[in-house]
Amino acid sequence: MTQQELEQRLLAACNQLRGPVDPTDFKAYIFPMLFFKRISDYWDWEYARAVEAFDGDERLARLDDNFRFILPAADPARQLPGCHWRDLQAVDENVGAALQKMFQRIEQANPTTLAGIFGDIQWSNKEKLPEPALIGLRDEFSTFHFDPETTPGDVMGDAYEYLLKYFADESGKKAGEFFTPRHVTRMLAEILDPQDGESVHDPTCGSGGMLIEAVNEVRRKGGDPRTLRLSGQEVSLTTAAIARMNLFMHDIEDFRVRRVDTLRDPKFTKPEGGLEQFDIVIANPPFSLTNWGREDWPDDPYGRSMFGVPPGAKADLAFVEHMLAVMKPETGRLAVVMPQGVLFRAGAEGEIRKRIVQAGLFDAVIGLPSNLFYNTTLPACILVLRASQRPSRKGDVLFVDASKRFVKDIARNVMSEADLATIVAAVATGEDPDGDGGLDCRLVSVAEIEAGSWDMSVGRFVRRTGSEPIDVVAALASFLDARASVEDAERRLDELLRAGGFVA
Repeated sequence: MTQQELEQRLLAACNQLRGPVDPTDFKAYIFPMLFFKRISDYWDWEYARAVEAFDGDERLARLDDNFRFILPAADPARQLPGCHWRDLQAVDENVGAALQKMFQRIEQANPTTLAGIFGDIQWSNKEKLPEPALIGLRDEFSTFHFDPETTPGDVMGDAYEYLLKYFADESGKKAGEFFTPRHVTRMLAEILDPQDGESVHDPTCGSGGMLIEAVNEVRRKGGDPRTLRLSGQEVSLTTAAIARMNLFMHDIEDFRVRRVDTLRDPKFTKPEGGLEQFDIVIANPPFSLTNWGREDWPDDPYGRSMFGVPPGAKADLAFVEHMLAVMKPETGRLAVVMPQGVLFRAGAEGEIRKRIVQAGLFDAVIGLPSNLFYNTTLPACILVLRASQRPSRKGDVLFVDASKRFVKDIARNVMSEADLATIVAAVATGEDPDGDGGLDCRLVSVAEIEAGSWDMSVGRFVRRTGSEPIDVVAALASFLDARASVEDAERRLDELLRAGGFVA
């Protein structure tokens, strides 16, 4: 089966849910079923190999040590179902309830690897998932063969990524909560240049795309991705489960993904106290998050407020401060997607920006094209920071205007292989690699940034001709940012007035 045929058949499986299930919820049902079928077929493949290895002795072949994951057998005495796909196929009624029991038993049998991996969907709720739709989904998946010989890990992983993009397209703006376009994740991975044996951490890992792209980057360079130490934290239970399944689908098993709010409760800590630190920190946090825990930030027990306290209505620089705190000293480097407002907003954010620049941590600022992401059409930016400055960039920050390096797609803009190569080369060398090809860059001294009151808008420093031009992108972003702040203030005022009985 070709990749295209596999993708078409997976869409046919998704269509079994169309109608009774909202497309934005497809991923919560499709991915657990896909993963269940994969581990069942993998178990069959491992069992056949074990039987051959033990000269046909089925008792020895069934020992748990022969399998990647344990699929519990039926327990008639306790009225517990078997937990293989064929056990699901044998169920004629109340399929959702039987499936939920199977998922619970599989998680309990694999506590260190699969606990919570099937999410919190109530499969027995026939109002949300009518039984005919679930049976249709089961029967469609029953026609697939997901053993590692028929569907190798790279093919399985690509299929999973294809579905992630499909669900993102179906979900619209909500897709930003779990999916970063793959051309963006690849660019960040190439800029950070992960090496064999390094640790890679994503504090807002979504569906795990950044971690997988770090693995892909090491593999592309001929390294051994199995030596990477991967970790991620994600606030959403469903999305964290999707990330773990995504990594397993790519045949990546040595990773840690933990589910809880990174800013309020970072879960990667040292036994002796303090935060764990990593060679590479990479992320696309939620833009301008409100209600993020500002009240606790001044006295953060992990010292993450070392550069200041961001405003309560915008957590952007709190994520940056967290990433700086978990970046290894001397060798650490990070790349993070941010709204462009972090480059020019004044007040507390301006002071934090100033202190980070003065600390010599900024390596590069990249202005991106508009309409790349699902949650906003505005152009975002990438901040690249390093624990130790490059010798060729001492006292300077590289500004890259990549706003013209894109191609138009149906719904949003994308960056081609050539666009990515050009941007990555610019960040690596500090020079414009494409002449008049649409990218501009310039090394800017800290003194010049200070002279501009620490406003780091890309348009202030790149493509200057005589008098300083108006940065339309930054102006528009500033206007929309201010309007959002006004709307938020009006909403909070209205809530206070209502609470005080001044408004009916």
